Amino acid sequence: MNRWLPFLALAIFHPLISIFADLSVGQTYRISFTDLDGNDLSTADGHITTVALVSKANVDKAHALGDRTPDLCLGNPSYRMLTIVAFETEHTRPMRAFIMSIMRRRVSSEAHRLQDRYNQLKVARDARKDIFAVADFDGAIAAKFDSKPSATLFRIFVFGKNGELLKQWDDLPSAEDLAAALK
Repeated sequence: MNRWLPFLALAIFHPLISIFADLSVGQTYRISFTDLDGNDLSTADGHITTVALVSKANVDKAHALGDRTPDLCLGNPSYRMLTIVAFETEHTRPMRAFIMSIMRRRVSSEAHRLQDRYNQLKVARDARKDIFAVADFDGAIAAKFDSKPSATLFRIFVFGKNGELLKQWDDLPSAEDLAAALK
């Protein structure tokens, strides 16, 4: 009976191990979430998706990442960038609603800036429809990316259309590195 114990333990704990395993370039990940506007999104839904997983202290780095996104991605339905803000402290339901309201206003403000870039590039599209943000109040989404909410959290992931992890960074990539990953 004892010789089966390791196999039994592996069978029981394997799902837990895979949840917290490092994400590996070349592996496929179907990670799903709902954004502030109620859109159901996934890393494997046919888009090349850039994910910025950030703390509220690093939201400006996500903004800088958006500025570094190559022009070929802007207004192109094959590409998508989304920002996931992971909160490290618990919030009450009313506070969550307030925070989400602030996040929606920030997204609208970013859409105005992006619309200027669209206009310069002659992209005839509403930029607000191309900005996606997710609030992770309980750390569940961050855990799917092998991360924990913290004040210093900043990770970037680029997923292919089928959810294959193409590239990841723990710091802001250069515009050239980001463009290379998105091609």
